[in-house]
Amino acid sequence: MEPITIIVGVVGLGGGAAIGAAVYRSITKGKERNAQAEAEALISGAKAEATKLKMESELRVKEEGMRIREESKKAVDDGMREVKEYERRISKREDVVDRKAEQIERREKQIETKERGVADLEQKISARQAEVDGVLKEQKEVLQRLSGLSKDEATKMILEKLRGELKDEMAAMVIRAKDEAKETAEREARDIISIAVQRFAGGHTADTTVSTVDLPTDDMKGRIIGREGRNIRAFEKATGVDVIVDDTPGVVVISGFDGVRREMARRSLEKLVADGRIHPARIEEVIEATKKEMEEVVMNTGKQLCFELGFSDIHPKIVMLLGRLKYRTSYGQNNYQHVTEVAYLSQAMAAELGLDPTLARRCGLLHDIGKAVDHELEGGHPAIGADLLKRFGERPEVVDAAGKHHEEMNAAWPYTVVASAADAISAARPGARRETLEKYIKRLERLESIASGFQGVEASYAIQAGREVRVICNSAKIDDKAAVLLARDIAKEIEKERNYPGEIKVCVLRETRAVEFAR
Repeated sequence: MEPITIIVGVVGLGGGAAIGAAVYRSITKGKERNAQAEAEALISGAKAEATKLKMESELRVKEEGMRIREESKKAVDDGMREVKEYERRISKREDVVDRKAEQIERREKQIETKERGVADLEQKISARQAEVDGVLKEQKEVLQRLSGLSKDEATKMILEKLRGELKDEMAAMVIRAKDEAKETAEREARDIISIAVQRFAGGHTADTTVSTVDLPTDDMKGRIIGREGRNIRAFEKATGVDVIVDDTPGVVVISGFDGVRREMARRSLEKLVADGRIHPARIEEVIEATKKEMEEVVMNTGKQLCFELGFSDIHPKIVMLLGRLKYRTSYGQNNYQHVTEVAYLSQAMAAELGLDPTLARRCGLLHDIGKAVDHELEGGHPAIGADLLKRFGERPEVVDAAGKHHEEMNAAWPYTVVASAADAISAARPGARRETLEKYIKRLERLESIASGFQGVEASYAIQAGREVRVICNSAKIDDKAAVLLARDIAKEIEKERNYPGEIKVCVLRETRAVEFAR
């Protein structure tokens, strides 16, 4: 390449560079001017905005200050009003306190005045009392001289007179009280008992102490007796009953006081008759099997009764005894049916009286539990039953009902009285019990002897099957008011016996007969 060309190229490059630099400086200065103008515009806008914000802030501060001042002023005004109200109330209370203080001061002065008056009055009374005592002493001396009686004799005379007057008044009071009690107690008791009886209408049957076993042929009687009576002796010894073989066709009678043993003997004899093999060894085998069967029967019977009456917490021993009551009778009345009836009657009466019906039903169910074992233990069935129930954890109300339902002791719970009343209702129902003629006559004689033992009684008669005692008294010794007391005393004495069901009416008759003869 030629040098000229190189030089021209270099000169051209240098000129282009200078021109480019000049253009760049021109562009840069334009941008700087634009940036400065924009910056100045932004600064002026920011200053205007800052001025505006400052004015707005100052305005808000002024408004907030005014609001705070107004609220403070209002709070101060409210506080001042409350202070003035408190001051007014305090002033008013101070006035009340001042008035009360003045009243107390006046009352204290009045009390002091009255105390001085009382002291003066006591002195006057003491002087007057001394004067009266002196006068009384003088009058007593005068009376003793005039009457010729000492103080003790006069006192005795006055007391005797008062005793006679009080006796008449007491008889009148007894009559009135008796009439009032009859108007209320008898009506309410009659209503309660009638409601209880209506709510439970149970049937009753009279049981006996014998059972019969039907025989297929009369030849079976000889097999039951055995050679020289060995079979019948073995049977009676093992069962504890009497077997009566008489001329009655097709029947053998089993007699025994214990209903459980009698039922066991009846079942055993029926099995022997059906089997046909009757000899001492077979008899013992059958009776032993029947004993176990009877234990299950008795337990199931007791469980069934407890289930019917809604009791599942009775001790198994007591349940067993309840089952035994099905084979126990009292005056011909079945005790199983009797305790069931007493339980329902007790429940009905307890409901009318506002007592616990469930507890009353339990007391009625277990009140005669002692009869299940009274032939095995010493003592009466109430004491035996109470001891058994207490031993097996029964409630005190139930124990008291069992031990005192015949009113031999004072009842500790109202349930005992309810059970006693239900027991009397069940026993007194027509046909429920039977009585031997000898016991019936003894009871009538005892009633007549109780009434005849009172002073002034001339004769007494037990009538209406022992439901009434008619007493004839001496009219010269017993007046009308004393007759009322006599009837009450006889009734109380009969109540002590308590060997009768229901109630006994005591009727005292007093009459005056005037007899004169015309000649």
